[in-house]
Amino acid sequence: MNEEPNIRVEEVDQAQKPPKARVEDTPAGETTANVPRKADYLEGFLKQQPAEVSGGEPGGDVYDGVIAALKEIFDPEIPVNIYDLGLIYGVDVNEGHVVVTMTLTTPHCPVAESMPGEVELRVGAVPGVGDAEVNLIWDPPWDPQKMSDEAKLELGML
Repeated sequence: MNEEPNIRVEEVDQAQKPPKARVEDTPAGETTANVPRKADYLEGFLKQQPAEVSGGEPGGDVYDGVIAALKEIFDPEIPVNIYDLGLIYGVDVNEGHVVVTMTLTTPHCPVAESMPGEVELRVGAVPGVGDAEVNLIWDPPWDPQKMSDEAKLELGML
């Protein structure tokens, strides 16, 4: 137990340089600067164009129009649109049929009877929408964490 630790110290003037990486295509005696570079493996990938987005997907005309329409509807008690307020839980677009899943800040909200109808009218007026349906749900309940950063900033919560 009283053994002294066996530590050896080796002093050197200079450390050896590690060997350079080998390039298998380089002939013996030549440097890599003289060897032509292989084709970039990303070349074909970078030339690809993005796939066309259908109107019902995020980034599509109909979907973006529906989101823009939802951003024009404001809660009467809070000066923030219902989309940024986090009341919209989902927007599904399928060949002109739009289903909006939403909630309200509370079941006792004064606009509980009129808000779903207004959402249905505004979404139905978007070009490319043939039929609009609004599903009002209460689970999960709305809470202030569902608001966008823009809404929180507008309300002084950030």
